[in-house]
Amino acid sequence: YKRQSLSFADIERNLEELGKKGKEGKITAEDMAGGTFTISNGGVFGSLMGTPILNPPQSAILGMHAIVNRPVVRGEQIVARPMMYLALTYDHRLIDGREAVTFLKKIQLVLEDPRRLLLDI
Repeated sequence: YKRQSLSFADIERNLEELGKKGKEGKITAEDMAGGTFTISNGGVFGSLMGTPILNPPQSAILGMHAIVNRPVVRGEQIVARPMMYLALTYDHRLIDGREAVTFLKKIQLVLEDPRRLLLDI
């Protein structure tokens, strides 16, 4: 799949198709081969933190972990807020640290306010 040229709707249809194949035990190695970027959602299994491992030919993998209430400081008070740890593992030969951290910050902002993604702000 050439994801970079697909619309959100096309990507969603492809994900639905692959999800169905996975649930039916019919996903193949070819379905998963050739990816250069992976999103790993360990949070659905309760993972709170971890470091995703790259598998060639991937250039990066984003690990998303469980959302749990954690104590944070807001003003002068300690309050409970939903928090999720993100982890980005990348091949430093291909991706500079500055770009990786900028990407990770963009992911944080989009997760905190999804309108940013839809409105491209």
